[in-house]
Amino acid sequence: MSRPGPRNLITDVPGIEVGNAELRNVMTGTTVIVAEQPAVAACAVAGGGPGTRETDLLRADMMVEQIDAIVLSGGSAYGLAAADGVAAKLGAAGRGYGLKDLPGVPKTPIVPSAILYDLANGGDKSWGETPPYRALGEEAYENRAQSFPLGNVGCGLGANAGAHAGGLGSASLRTTDGITIGALAGVNCFGSVFMPDTTCFWAWPFEIDGEFGGHRPPADYECDPEEWGDAKMNPQPGQNTTIACIATDAALTPAQAHRVAQMALSGFSRAIRPVFAPFDGDALFVLSTGKVALEDPTPISLTRIGELAASTLARAIARGVYEADQKVTA
Repeated sequence: MSRPGPRNLITDVPGIEVGNAELRNVMTGTTVIVAEQPAVAACAVAGGGPGTRETDLLRADMMVEQIDAIVLSGGSAYGLAAADGVAAKLGAAGRGYGLKDLPGVPKTPIVPSAILYDLANGGDKSWGETPPYRALGEEAYENRAQSFPLGNVGCGLGANAGAHAGGLGSASLRTTDGITIGALAGVNCFGSVFMPDTTCFWAWPFEIDGEFGGHRPPADYECDPEEWGDAKMNPQPGQNTTIACIATDAALTPAQAHRVAQMALSGFSRAIRPVFAPFDGDALFVLSTGKVALEDPTPISLTRIGELAASTLARAIARGVYEADQKVTA
């Protein structure tokens, strides 16, 4: 039976590290997922109000097929600058893409990123002409490790999941034939992660070992299709987003990674209701370290990976909210 990895984090995928940095008084933060070696990557955007960087480069027909890191950040459009800090650190370490090795010509680190909106959460955002996100990106990169906390950290610090505190969540799964899949999510959704009038997560069917509380709906539970539970009832454009990353050591081509990303989007809908709204910026990255060759590289095996990625993402989303403190102040 497939089980979570030893940490139940995305870093159970060999060659992946995660770093977080926060400013508690600003109520914002940044998360970076760093691949030890350049990794194949893809992106799928489903929300109607996304904020992203370098996602066009991840189409299967583009020249550059591998990335160095992925950044998930608070700060709305300001937060895209966190990738500048990560790119600077990677470039200084000699990482990045170069068509040719030329003396005096630096390589270009490839750092796709996505942001969520946390500008109206009560933190002190009076930064004037010096938003903190480049520095947060640099700090998150320096903090990278295989173990990291969940909840009110990194890009999840200032997040809200419907009417509840949001947060940073992660989960992993290791199959019996040696493939590892991990997910990480910054949960700042308009929709609710809880079933109406319960403490039960929508993602409960996918829970493993009580990782987000073990709550179950009553046997006679029924839900009105028009009842959204603890969603944000008065959403404003651009203020709601869940941004996420799937990592796997299964060897995928860019086209295969794109298909896994498309399938894994269903992990959002298993954990959040409603989801992909016009005012959500939901975006999902997939990266493959390529360390494990598929014994049966057929559409069936790819379908299996996509399905496992979706269920692992649903678990990560629920864990992000479960691990968050319900009242966080600057």
